Amino acid sequence: MVTAIFPAAGSSTRMGGGVNKNLRELMGEPILIRTLKAFSQIERVNFLIVAVAAHEVAQVEGLLRKTEELKPWRVTVGGSERQFSIANALKLLPSDAQIILVHDAARPLVSARTIEDVIDAAEKFGGAIAAVPSKDTIKVVDAAGFVKSTPPRRELVSVQTPQGFKRELLLRAYAQAEADNFLGTDDASLVERLGARIKVVRSGYDNIKITTPEDLAVAETFLRSGNK
Repeated sequence: MVTAIFPAAGSSTRMGGGVNKNLRELMGEPILIRTLKAFSQIERVNFLIVAVAAHEVAQVEGLLRKTEELKPWRVTVGGSERQFSIANALKLLPSDAQIILVHDAARPLVSARTIEDVIDAAEKFGGAIAAVPSKDTIKVVDAAGFVKSTPPRRELVSVQTPQGFKRELLLRAYAQAEADNFLGTDDASLVERLGARIKVVRSGYDNIKITTPEDLAVAETFLRSGNK
């Protein structure tokens, strides 16, 4: 069984407007709902957990109740950091959840193929992340802003979500991070600290995270083009 967690408690300051970006509409439908529907279409996904700000819990629960075609769900209070939101969501895992997916609520264009591939890889290897090859040359710089090195681009990927893990591995990673007071940039970074290997699953460049008004326009372009 697969449970998917969606952190959606961010302040959305870069989007502007004083509204949670995940509740903004993308071509007539809230971003959050589009994302949840994408996962609800996957047969192996059987439960959804959404983490939102405390003052948005009732609003989001009302929105989800009015939405058909969703798998069973729960809404929980998110934390001041993404990692804390996911930690709260992990407390609500169904007893039969074997694979845990974590997906940015603001990535509504994720494909079924990407979700399925991450589940497959997580089942086989214990941990997996969606990613795409980096299009840009990346430089490592020092504190003064001077280039230190240029990693080979063929070894670099831009990481997306979903990220998937076997239940025991992710719970152990979060427990260790809490014990060490460690704050990671993504879930894989917590699992990596345990020495576990993470499989990279090829995703698509259209699996964008909607953070700014420009991202919203790009997502609309993908949808209008018929690619989604």
